[in-house]
Amino acid sequence: MVNQNVLIELSHVVKQFDNELIVKDLSLKIFENEFITLLGPSGCGKTTTLRMIGGFEKPDSGDIIINGKVFNDLPPYARPLNTVFQKYALFPHLNVFDNVAFGLKNRNKKYLINFFKIDLNLSPKEQNILIKEKIAGAVKEALALVKLAGYENRKIDNMSGGQQQRVALARALVNKPQILLLDEPLAALDLKLRQNMQYELKEMQRKLGITFIFVTHDQEEAMTMSDRIVVMKDGIIQQLDTPKHIYNEPVNRYVATFIGESNILPGTYIKKNVVSFMGVNFDCNGYEFNDNEVVDVVIRPEDWDVVSLDQAKLTGVVTSSIFKGVHNELDVLVNGVSLMVNTYENYQVGDKIGLKIDAYEIHLMKVSNNEQTV
Repeated sequence: MVNQNVLIELSHVVKQFDNELIVKDLSLKIFENEFITLLGPSGCGKTTTLRMIGGFEKPDSGDIIINGKVFNDLPPYARPLNTVFQKYALFPHLNVFDNVAFGLKNRNKKYLINFFKIDLNLSPKEQNILIKEKIAGAVKEALALVKLAGYENRKIDNMSGGQQQRVALARALVNKPQILLLDEPLAALDLKLRQNMQYELKEMQRKLGITFIFVTHDQEEAMTMSDRIVVMKDGIIQQLDTPKHIYNEPVNRYVATFIGESNILPGTYIKKNVVSFMGVNFDCNGYEFNDNEVVDVVIRPEDWDVVSLDQAKLTGVVTSSIFKGVHNELDVLVNGVSLMVNTYENYQVGDKIGLKIDAYEIHLMKVSNNEQTV
């Protein structure tokens, strides 16, 4: 359960570059110990938003509030956070230990005495020795956390992309930040390694109990790791909710098409709990529209039930069948409309099949004339 204490608040934040609005009056609250993801295509404003939280960009208007204080003008090093970038920016002339320790070694002594809670009554020489020992312990602890224990003396150039990414994570975590910003850190990894790191990052965040703010354009990454997802388009938040709720209850056509595959069909809300689409009336649950109001009907491909023709609400012909490993992905032509259908059964092109759907699998949305698909 996510702690509901607000750690970061973005209040009416606006940012533009070369007279182009990149972030438009964005307001957002991020909680303590939360894994939140900013998700959207290139140019949607997600990285700019992250950079403003991190202090790498200043908002043109609005406030970046952390721990109840406005941080608009404070540089990154004065904020309780660290950042892991897509390009890891490791020092190739330093080994793993010195890369991870770099930030701590470059702090002043007063900061390190406070950070490591070193006794002020010790002599300067004793303090220096203890600081050195504490830094070494902190580096080993951070490397163990990212599963690189024993790699302290390894050269950066002799490490794989995945290992270098872990070093970058360790370097960010060694300072024990309250907030970790991650700007598409998995983008350069191959698919299998990227999937493994998704689970490891979520487990790491849970273990550390700190706030992770993750930026990605990859829907699977967002769905796998996040407590909440911020879906963005053109500098505006389209929907903010849990992965499950965003997938099952998209608020508009953009979200429905960006998060997973969807059949979006024109329909009419006939009356309470009855919707008509493709010339057939279907039961639906939980919606309050006006009688005979035009709506968009959203049905995920996996939510169709493939049934015998005598039990079907709709019948169609398979025009494409692709084996996806776990299921078969079908295109089914029904009354001139192509529907996406996922099923575990095998069907061939030309087969006739029947379809029906349970009421709770039908999602209805208001129709907006200015909405566009991705």
